[in-house]
Amino acid sequence: RPDFAFPKNRVAIFVDGCFWHSCPKHSNVPSHNRLFWRKKLDGNKARDVLVSMELRQQGWRVVRIWEHDLVKKPQSALRRVQHALVR
Repeated sequence: RPDFAFPKNRVAIFVDGCFWHSCPKHSNVPSHNRLFWRKKLDGNKARDVLVSMELRQQGWRVVRIWEHDLVKKPQSALRRVQHALVR
């Protein structure tokens, strides 16, 4: 489920946590129970791709924002959302 949905505009916004969604800048696999975590995190990434694809096939615009961008680049994240809403 998206973190924010705008049904009228058919826009779905996801805020992906760096750990849970394997951010390329900040993600790391815990050293304990590594096999479990690798499987869990890889499954999350695969589900993200599938969900985005399914929503797009249904005519939705999907915006995915990394957790760190809300802190470091909030204006950029906001512009991406605004752009999706007015398209």
